[in-house]
Amino acid sequence: MLIRLGYDILFNTPRAVPIVALLKVHPSRAADLLEPDTITLEPAVDVECYLDTFGNNCCRFLAPAGPIRMTNSTLIRDTGDPDPVAPWAREIPVQNLPADTLRYLLNSRYCEVDRMSNIAAQLFGAVAPGWNRVQAVCQWVHDNVAFGYQYANPTKTAQDVYAERRGVCRDFQHLAVTMCRALNIPARYATGYLGDIGVPASPVPMDFSAWFEVYLEDRWWTFDARHNYPRIGRVLMAVGLDASDVAITTSFGTADLRQFTVVTEEVQDGGLQPPAFSASSM
Repeated sequence: MLIRLGYDILFNTPRAVPIVALLKVHPSRAADLLEPDTITLEPAVDVECYLDTFGNNCCRFLAPAGPIRMTNSTLIRDTGDPDPVAPWAREIPVQNLPADTLRYLLNSRYCEVDRMSNIAAQLFGAVAPGWNRVQAVCQWVHDNVAFGYQYANPTKTAQDVYAERRGVCRDFQHLAVTMCRALNIPARYATGYLGDIGVPASPVPMDFSAWFEVYLEDRWWTFDARHNYPRIGRVLMAVGLDASDVAITTSFGTADLRQFTVVTEEVQDGGLQPPAFSASSM
């Protein structure tokens, strides 16, 4: 399967402002790219790319005063298989976990593991350890939290989501991540492209998506408390402790978002031309 990925993002900055963008495909998918995955800036400015402490591709630049437009279009090859399901995958005792997974058991900005430990134990302590316990967490969050864009709040934490029982995509994942960590299962937040491939098209504009990963057996596995269904064509961009580590853009000063378009669509071999983004205007 071939998937066209792209974005067209426009900010306006009243004065020059440094920006860090996590808009490139994750290094783990680099071998699947069939075209360059390069951020294009208008006006053109120097860009420095680097890997952060989580292994994500980052780009930083100094945006001049005025409009700054970020665009990209690339092509990636995907298996076309849905997210793998492995009911046999076991939890690993903390003392035997790889050292680099241990930070994914701890509190973070949006995941109050210590405050949710008793709740997680009450809800899932009796469920047999392993894949099915993580799936039980996903099922509970999916069934008990209402989705709605009107519920978006950038300061909402997992504990807030548990109390309010409503939120957007990232809130579902934060609550599931927190529950898993409280059960001593390493869990990390993930973001990337997820198009409407193999499912009915959503009536709302395309956006970047959030899901989470847990460490079971000997690897990281994908789970999604929002959709709670194996999806096709998921393309990872970044992972971290929570959403604060994987913001698509972080500006160190004022940057007003004026336009935001994301493209994620399956293409056939005869339709490989990149999308023609319309000209942006202030």
